[in-house]
Amino acid sequence: MLIKDRMSRNPVTVRDNTSIHDALKLMHESKVRRLPVLDKGSKLVGIVSEKDIVYASPSPATTLSVWEINYLLAKITVSEVMTKKVITICEDCPIEEAARIMVDSKIGGLPILRGDRLVGIITETDLFKVFLELLGAREQGTRFTLLVPEKKGMLAAMTAEVNEAGGNIVALGTFLGEDPTNRLITMKVQDVDKDKLWPKLEALGIKLEDVRET
Repeated sequence: MLIKDRMSRNPVTVRDNTSIHDALKLMHESKVRRLPVLDKGSKLVGIVSEKDIVYASPSPATTLSVWEINYLLAKITVSEVMTKKVITICEDCPIEEAARIMVDSKIGGLPILRGDRLVGIITETDLFKVFLELLGAREQGTRFTLLVPEKKGMLAAMTAEVNEAGGNIVALGTFLGEDPTNRLITMKVQDVDKDKLWPKLEALGIKLEDVRET
């Protein structure tokens, strides 16, 4: 899966000379927490988050009047509080690369460029949705959590047993196990009797960590 398959296209953007008051209003109206910032030539020059604006706003304990606060907020522009060194990614990169960059850089979103043109954005919310798909969270079935020996052919042997039992795998995810000798695998299967399938998987040297109907 590539980033272009799950990115949000035509993201809501803001100009660099927009006041932070208007930028925050736009975020609330659009139900987003960050806005790519464009200059008058529509070139990406920064990104501003809700947190950036909150930190730049007067404290609730201020003695300023509401009129004075609104006046000050109208004077501060997005260009003064935005992150100028924007980390970006291209639309043809694997989606896990976006997740890795966000985790390593401790950021919640990545603008997506085609050349120097902004074509989308991918955020932590988009990645959560991919995670739901990966584990079949919205699919009904029997969910097995298995500790599988790290041996060649184990995945093929597992899927062959599911097929022989007449089951259909609707989701499968592999994760790091207890140590390098094994893998933790989550598998959701439909149209199969778990009490008949499990003994066949156990015979392959697989340890059952959890099984449940979802």
